[in-house]
Amino acid sequence: MNTTYNTPDRSDFVHLQYAFAAHIRDPEHNPCPEDVEARRMKIYRELFYNNVEGFMASTYPVLRSIMPDQRWHAMIRDYYAKHQSHTPLFPEMPREFLKYLEYERKTEPDDPPFMLELAHYEWVELALSILDEKIDGNSFEIPDKSDDLLAGIPVASPLAWVLGYHFPVHRISADFQPQTPDKQITYLIVYRDVKDEIHFMEANSVTARLLQLIIDNTGHDCRNGKALLEQIAVELNHVQSDIVIEGGRVILHDLMERTILLGVRSQHQIATL
Repeated sequence: MNTTYNTPDRSDFVHLQYAFAAHIRDPEHNPCPEDVEARRMKIYRELFYNNVEGFMASTYPVLRSIMPDQRWHAMIRDYYAKHQSHTPLFPEMPREFLKYLEYERKTEPDDPPFMLELAHYEWVELALSILDEKIDGNSFEIPDKSDDLLAGIPVASPLAWVLGYHFPVHRISADFQPQTPDKQITYLIVYRDVKDEIHFMEANSVTARLLQLIIDNTGHDCRNGKALLEQIAVELNHVQSDIVIEGGRVILHDLMERTILLGVRSQHQIATL
């Protein structure tokens, strides 16, 4: 059976669909479609909006708790009416909202100065929980002792991220809302463990730098743990690199215990990958 797509009936139906969607997204500026009962449209409007708003509130619970109802709903309605999502996947909706906050929304005088960083911090938990990464257990070995983490090439979990914020986002609440950024960057390591549970760990600048070096330590010229710590000693302008290396050994062991590090590779394994 042949199907014709350019018939007048189909054109009218497509027009009705667009009018229907436009009214649901922004009823203030788009009238209710003709021949559609107002009572039914009200049900659709509330159903769609409440679905989106509820999902955002559950993904961004702290942001929701610090914003008055009127401002929160005004922001969600503005996003709902104006943002053009680039994915139909429901779990990606919070990422679309983050893009809206970062690139589209006009800053208002009452906006918390930490709003974008807080939203990113809250989104990370969802993003990491649905991240589909495969861990190739054949490409590394579990070290027998902490010395092996210095001699071997440390392997970071693909489910571990290093984050840096100007505000202490992990402490923000209804009772704690800093108005100026800290002098020092707040470093957080977020990771998913073997039980698929998400953890946030506050880290100092040395630990964050070391983990980032390990994450970026790819290719055929990878350096072992000791060499990475020697680089950090140079960056710190520390006159006694042995002290940095010994402290780094403890850090590496702790990251290994938390499954932020998965093990070590040898130069031979790198050459054969």
